[in-house]
Amino acid sequence: MPKMTERDRLADLEARQRKMNDELEGARRALRGKYAAMIAEMPVEKLTEREFRELLTQAIRVGGSAALTAVKGLPAAI
Repeated sequence: MPKMTERDRLADLEARQRKMNDELEGARRALRGKYAAMIAEMPVEKLTEREFRELLTQAIRVGGSAALTAVKGLPAAI
């Protein structure tokens, strides 16, 4: 089997990269869909859209463990 030229090798690597990016995007969509399904079971209507978005944004920003630790430390709502 003849050795690949640099141009062929580059084209092969780019094709693999595109395939990997497609797989990565599919995995992201699947995970986000799973999380979205969980939201349907929660009483999110108690929050405004702005509060909900801000809550998720901040939780993602600091990380799940840090967000849980912070929220669990709050007193129970009345």
